[in-house]
Amino acid sequence: QVQLVESGGGLVQPGGSLNLSCVVSGVTFSYHYMSWYRQAPGKEREWVASISDDRGDRRSYVDSVKGRFTISRDNSKNAMYLHMTSLEPEDTAVYYCKLSKDATNYWGKGTLVTVSS
Repeated sequence: QVQLVESGGGLVQPGGSLNLSCVVSGVTFSYHYMSWYRQAPGKEREWVASISDDRGDRRSYVDSVKGRFTISRDNSKNAMYLHMTSLEPEDTAVYYCKLSKDATNYWGKGTLVTVSS
């Protein structure tokens, strides 16, 4: 079955950086559009970034992270990444990866990012 496992979260000071990973199994990874979402305490889950299938030529970001976050993928490793820089307390959230396949969305269990001094 399709499985997604996020990792790389943790505690970081404002202005710091973190790299998140999402490893996928159970599908031909390169075929699928991938996304990162996040959910802050007391808020709804929001979309953060997406990357197209295959070579990942098309990438998009929510305005609040443009210029600070970079989404990428390595199809040889069945993995997607989110490189986060200039982190702000407002970036504190559980970060989830999502794979879309045949009108079904598959989610990981999330990794917690806490930005605090």
